Amino acid sequence: MSSWGWILILLCILGAGLVILRERYRTGKTMDTIEEMLDQTMSGTFSEERFDESRLSALETKFVHYLSASAVSARNISVEKDRIKTLISDISHQTKTPVANLLLYCELLQEEELSDDAREHVEALYAQAEKLRFLIDALVKLSRLENGILTLTPREQELQLVLEKAAGQYVSDAEKKGLYLELRNTSIRAKLDAKWTAEALCNLIDNAVKYTDHGGIVISASKYEMFVRIDISDSGIGISEEEYAGIFRRFYRSENVREKEGVGIGLYLAREILSAEGGYIKVKSTTGEGTTFSVFLPA
Repeated sequence: MSSWGWILILLCILGAGLVILRERYRTGKTMDTIEEMLDQTMSGTFSEERFDESRLSALETKFVHYLSASAVSARNISVEKDRIKTLISDISHQTKTPVANLLLYCELLQEEELSDDAREHVEALYAQAEKLRFLIDALVKLSRLENGILTLTPREQELQLVLEKAAGQYVSDAEKKGLYLELRNTSIRAKLDAKWTAEALCNLIDNAVKYTDHGGIVISASKYEMFVRIDISDSGIGISEEEYAGIFRRFYRSENVREKEGVGIGLYLAREILSAEGGYIKVKSTTGEGTTFSVFLPA
């Protein structure tokens, strides 16, 4: 082969090398730009105005438009969440005083000399006002949970103190119905938010007392490798297996308990709280013999 042939081959190899280096440089620059966009998006400082489309590749330009739309959407969600937070606070604040006054005046009327019919009406009014107070409180808590306004902070701690706090609120109600309320001592520790776990357990114990007319309620705890289980067992009316899925829906009320007081939100709220803590809830029941709700929390 002549010297010109070798020179031509070398020039071709050199040209190919330069093309490869150029493409690698362009690819690296594109990746650096995309990485910068992602960093700014994650830190909340992304702005489409900081990038000149005339200097960007087609891929980078499309990515800029996508991230810009995402940033606008995130800002809109944040604004909407602030509006919801304000609305919930307003509802909670504006309804608290009227409901408290309703309850107060009902209590004052109950101290007066009233006819049997009038006393019955006042007691019914008090019960409905109390139901309204519970419903508003529950809906406010749910809204805060579902919209991420309320943040739970689980930490490892003694379970016994949380169980005592929850069970202690229902000893009087159980005694009024002639029921026993047994809390079995435990030294188990679990990862939980004490305030909100107690709130979830209160809803379960309240249901147990409400729907039990004889016998009583037993609260116990046991530990597994990954979870701690809390059982709340009663000897009440029970739940049919067909209703297992329905009882955790918002405002669900079984036909068997229509005559009982309640709004059908306690179990739903309990499940949402436990889910936010990384736990869950199960039910096992026999109609006419009783129900056991099992709460599982990270060990």
